[in-house]
Amino acid sequence: MAVMEKLKIFVVQEPVVAASCLIAGVGLFLPAVVRPILDSFETAKQVPQPALSDVVAGVTGKKLE
Repeated sequence: MAVMEKLKIFVVQEPVVAASCLIAGVGLFLPAVVRPILDSFETAKQVPQPALSDVVAGVTGKKLE
């Protein structure tokens, strides 16, 4: 029996399980594909570095002059 025929029989006999498997497949596929695409867009935007005096002031609580 062909794989597609077995798959059709499975979907008819267990529609809830088949739908759950489909939803899980989409849930695994989307983050694996979409997240790297979104990350590549974010790396195109360069964030300016804060001044060293602001970093020191944030750590120590004292503003350097």
